[in-house]
Amino acid sequence: MQHPSQLPDRSKLQKICKAISVMDAIQCPAWEYRYYSYQAIWGPGEEFFEMRDGCGDHLLILFQEDGCVINGFEKAQATHLKTELTTNLPAVFQEFIFGEPVSSIGTTFCIWQTGKSPWQIGKEMPADNQGYELLEIFDGNPQTYVDWACDYFEDEVNKDGIPIPVASMLYQGEILTRDMVLRIDASMDDWNRLSKDLREIGYPIAFD
Repeated sequence: MQHPSQLPDRSKLQKICKAISVMDAIQCPAWEYRYYSYQAIWGPGEEFFEMRDGCGDHLLILFQEDGCVINGFEKAQATHLKTELTTNLPAVFQEFIFGEPVSSIGTTFCIWQTGKSPWQIGKEMPADNQGYELLEIFDGNPQTYVDWACDYFEDEVNKDGIPIPVASMLYQGEILTRDMVLRIDASMDDWNRLSKDLREIGYPIAFD
């Protein structure tokens, strides 16, 4: 379990969100079956990341130019009053947290950061609560995603799994090339679809 205080800073978190969304897009052509997705254009000066496991758990993250807010919903966790979970939530995040799609999905934890301040939470989870498990993917280690992907995608794309050097380059935000894509999925043939998906993620590519 990763505590919110252990999260990377907003810039690094955003790089991780884009990297794992890129790898999901390469391995899973159908958006509706992806675990992680990213939209570089959500609103003026806003970008959006989403995790959905198909079983009711969700993680939604809003990135702004000078802030970030994370809404988590873990189905197995006890729910609290949203007013407690969002105590001291900055006004700039109110519309996102109390609007859609967050409102319909639900909230079991809320975390935010503005400027260079540390991560803040509205209500601390009890010590014996197993919450925050959705945050484990953000430990900054590409191996964490690679291990997860091998299990989730059952090696359907690459029997040897995603090469760690490629995953590491994506975690650093390096330009994605055809060679890097083919090292993840040697059978990739729909480059137009992938290019479109990567533009929506806002990830730099060089496929020429």
